[in-house]
Amino acid sequence: MKLTGADIIAEVLIEQGVDTIFGYPGGAVLNIYDSLYKYRDRIQHVMTAHEQGAAHAADGYARITGKTGVVLSTSGPGATNLVTGIATAYMDSIPMVAITGNVGTSLIGKDSFQEVFITGITMPITKHNYTVRDVNKLADTLRDAFRIAQSGRKGPVLVDVPKDVTAAVAEFERKLAGKFKYVTNLEEQDIRRVTDALNRAERPVIYFGGGVVASGAGEDLRELVRKADIPAAYTLMAAGVMGYEDPHNLGLLGMHGGLVSNLAVDQADLVLAFGTRFDDRVASDTEKFARNAKVVHIDIDPSEVNKNVRVDYSLVGDAGDVIRAMLPFVEEKRHEEWMNWINEKKKADYHPVDDDRVIRPHQLMRSLCRMAGEDAVYVTDVGQHQMWAAQYIRHVKPRSFLTSGGLGTMGYGYGAAIGATFGCGGKRRVIHITGDGSFHMNMNEACTAVSYHLPIITVIMNNQVLGMVRQWQTAFYDGRYSSTDPHRKTNFAKVAEGFGAKGFRCETLAEFETAMEQALKEDGPVWIDCAIEKDEKVLPMIPAGASVDEIMLN
Repeated sequence: MKLTGADIIAEVLIEQGVDTIFGYPGGAVLNIYDSLYKYRDRIQHVMTAHEQGAAHAADGYARITGKTGVVLSTSGPGATNLVTGIATAYMDSIPMVAITGNVGTSLIGKDSFQEVFITGITMPITKHNYTVRDVNKLADTLRDAFRIAQSGRKGPVLVDVPKDVTAAVAEFERKLAGKFKYVTNLEEQDIRRVTDALNRAERPVIYFGGGVVASGAGEDLRELVRKADIPAAYTLMAAGVMGYEDPHNLGLLGMHGGLVSNLAVDQADLVLAFGTRFDDRVASDTEKFARNAKVVHIDIDPSEVNKNVRVDYSLVGDAGDVIRAMLPFVEEKRHEEWMNWINEKKKADYHPVDDDRVIRPHQLMRSLCRMAGEDAVYVTDVGQHQMWAAQYIRHVKPRSFLTSGGLGTMGYGYGAAIGATFGCGGKRRVIHITGDGSFHMNMNEACTAVSYHLPIITVIMNNQVLGMVRQWQTAFYDGRYSSTDPHRKTNFAKVAEGFGAKGFRCETLAEFETAMEQALKEDGPVWIDCAIEKDEKVLPMIPAGASVDEIMLN
């Protein structure tokens, strides 16, 4: 059948199983939006307040569902507004397809109105990108984009479509969506080399990251942990894979990880690293990281092997495939002496002091987790609140803690929370945790949450300063607080009401719990503004470039 390029885009989205996309209209994509109107019974379009919010929404949708998120924008500033969201997805290996409109092919290269070279701009932050100048190649290009986004190490792909291509007509034939299963090819001798090292180890540790979540390998990892009696630490991207009451769970690793998790890696004689990349927030001093251990790196991306930390063994493949290949050769063992040592160190870890007269971050997180329930989804922005959430919220399921890890994007949270709400079909409570600094970057998306009547609860940890930067200025700059106290007077409760949401202001833990109880009864967006002391610190902390030897506990 013959279809316009715009209709071909809609048909391919449906073919690929897409039922929800996020975006913002404009001149270069008017033909696409006209088609979306025709296909509105099969594709839901969510209009955000800003294209960056749309990109973060597609990201949040992808993280909670495991499907490819889709974002659509017009040319020029519409396309450039996607850049931070695309880079966020790229750094965290999130599958996304970004479709941008552009000026007509006859106008490209002439500095036309709202023309940018978006494929050039996004080349370093996408797995691949395309400009489609022939409508006959449009369908297969889009299919390739979905395949690349989901294949191997996942990530974003951009497809730029000039306006005249969306108006042109071509023959279209429907195809079944391809399966994107990565095939892991491993030699038994390589598997045995790793499992023999594990079977000999007396102080083994597993360190795992987002690759375990992406591969759906949580149960496989837990089986390995149980069988070989191995304690396990995780990165920010892998919260929720291990149960919080599991005695093998060491907790978060790295700069703001626990003392015990960092000491365990430091004292281990074997470290098995699954689906992680030894980034500088974990292996800050690469010479001292796991200095007593043989290190095994298991990752789907061969370019990560030996990039940051030199390893002794490596297996390239999907984390789940590798673990399942290892399990038959792993001996059942008990490391009683090692686990006893770990349990003793847990007693010396950092334990904050309760104070019900104010809002202490750890107590807020504890109450929030208890009241929201086990099925809640937590989405954070970036800063102190993000680390407190990672440390103290008891995430009990994978894909339930959504945060910008690699890029550290302030302003990520509200858009991602919107995407997560659509991704779970409104069946799970989505909690957006933010700080007053981050929230000033993305509160405009409140209008989206109100328009679509989304029951997102936003908890604002408001210390009226840029907390994380101020913490560094306290520790390393002799208290010279340069531009971290902006003296803002924002009344978040009133701003919420101005958007059409509910707003609360709290100064004690009891007031927060009362507000949270009311928020859980609402069927639209709620903001809870929580007063936090500006000198609250995220602890423990390993300074940048340092090792566990220099960990700060006070």
